[in-house]
Amino acid sequence: MCTRHRPRRSGLTRAQFFRLAGNAMALTAAPGLLAGCSDNTSYPADSGERLLLDNVRGYTIAGGQLRRFGSLLVGSDGRVVALDPGNVAGARRIDGHGRTCLPGLHDAHGHIWDFGAAADELDLSGTWSLEEALGALGRYAADHRDQQWIVGTGWNEGAWRLGRLPVAADLDQVVPDRPVWLERVDGHAGVANTAGLRAAGITDETEAPAGGQVMVGSDSEPTGVLVDTAMSLVQDQLPTATAEDHRRHVRAAQRKLNSRGLTSVSDAQTEADELAVAHQEAAAGTLSVRLNVFLSWDAFTQIGTEVRTDSAARDLVRVRTVKLYIDGALGSRGASLWQPYSDAPGTRGLPRMSQDELNDRVRRVVEAGYQCAVHAIGDQGNAMVLDAYQQALPANRASQWRHRVEHAQIMAVSDIPRLAQLGLIASMQPTHATDDMTMAESRLGRDRIAGAYAWRSFLRHGAVIAAGSDFPVSTENPFDGMHAAVTRTSRDGKPLGGWYPAETMTPVEALRAYTLDAAYAAHQESVLGSLEPGKWADFILVDQDPFALPSGRALWQTGVLQTWVAGKRVGDYGQL
Repeated sequence: MCTRHRPRRSGLTRAQFFRLAGNAMALTAAPGLLAGCSDNTSYPADSGERLLLDNVRGYTIAGGQLRRFGSLLVGSDGRVVALDPGNVAGARRIDGHGRTCLPGLHDAHGHIWDFGAAADELDLSGTWSLEEALGALGRYAADHRDQQWIVGTGWNEGAWRLGRLPVAADLDQVVPDRPVWLERVDGHAGVANTAGLRAAGITDETEAPAGGQVMVGSDSEPTGVLVDTAMSLVQDQLPTATAEDHRRHVRAAQRKLNSRGLTSVSDAQTEADELAVAHQEAAAGTLSVRLNVFLSWDAFTQIGTEVRTDSAARDLVRVRTVKLYIDGALGSRGASLWQPYSDAPGTRGLPRMSQDELNDRVRRVVEAGYQCAVHAIGDQGNAMVLDAYQQALPANRASQWRHRVEHAQIMAVSDIPRLAQLGLIASMQPTHATDDMTMAESRLGRDRIAGAYAWRSFLRHGAVIAAGSDFPVSTENPFDGMHAAVTRTSRDGKPLGGWYPAETMTPVEALRAYTLDAAYAAHQESVLGSLEPGKWADFILVDQDPFALPSGRALWQTGVLQTWVAGKRVGDYGQL
């Protein structure tokens, strides 16, 4: 599994971006958006009163350890004043009714714009056969006759037990008259119907861009399936989302994310027009999720020199990271491997660029003063990323910007120590292991599994793991991720004892990966990630203690009751 990365290229010029975002940026950040700035503008507005959250079973990471507390004092500025305070004069008391209080959770790798956009698209993630998916496609097409293109996501031929990829002829059975484009669950392959191929100008003479594949049948005609960079041949023809679309999407997404206990998200690919809307929402005081923005390569080359900021709108928006890709996904066999796939000896995956080009892009990002985050799934892809970082980073400043490897999913065992030695962050998604465990070994064979989803091995070598989900590819619920990290089992507890259980995390490590270490990876550990004096009072109240689970209950069953950001309640989901 890995990120969806369907581009929404706005085509904005630098001038157009600043016309769209300029006023909002002026409100939410210090002049010039200089690196390291931190403004005092009140977004969201201060509550004007001190609050005492009392009678809770509280946990936070402090001083490298798990700390317990029974009450939390929040200042009128929305920051933590003290844990278990002695002097609470003048504070309004809120009774926590003995519920568990945790720091607000931080998804270190999600896609908030895609997540919000999913409400406007056909969702095939719950389908279990091609026939069921085609039925859903037909119903969606009938209900959306005004749409020029029918766009959907979430199909998985493995879940369908189809034994092959879907093709244009399948889609033509139900929608022959309009273009259709459906992306695989991992976002690294898609299928178009014949009308979609025609609209994109794809024929038997079409050549795939480097790092991609236009799949053809025995007759040498395109089947409709495009892999990795070749997906852009269709994606570039899709209708461009408007600013109002983005606004609707981010608001829909944050409501759902808040209900899961998420108060921060590292958005793993943001385009220029999306960033403009993020600043507008922050200026309007309507953001309830803090966004650590990863600029796409296109956005970085368009506006990167002007938008860099460590803090805007009281740490609601941070723009200091650039996202790159070196390979595809394991499920679609686009992950770049040193040796052929065990179940497909004719392929080793699809590197998206050469080592020289990757080296050049990493160098440009580093020299611009940005943190670099590179998607890498396969063992060859990961090695290429480590080599690029090693070349770009001076030995004595390797960890200065905490550059990241996004997914670090399948790594040669000998490369795992290198990641820690280079001061890199392992940005990993625990549910990818439990999502992939039914096919990963058939793709890789037993030998390569030793360096796959290897959380304990990374921790043992001193690496920092920032945990996320890759939503909407995987579930956005961080408690599903914690459950996977701690048990390496599915929700129903399979396989018994866990899949390669030697690589599990402890419950404390899992909480830290979704809080303090995710904040550390975003250079925000001084203001977020734990409930300590001076940091923002971002916290949640949940219905069970993750460190003392009731009999018969699993960690993934944890329910969020309330979510608070900067001392203000942004969501109420159950009875305390």
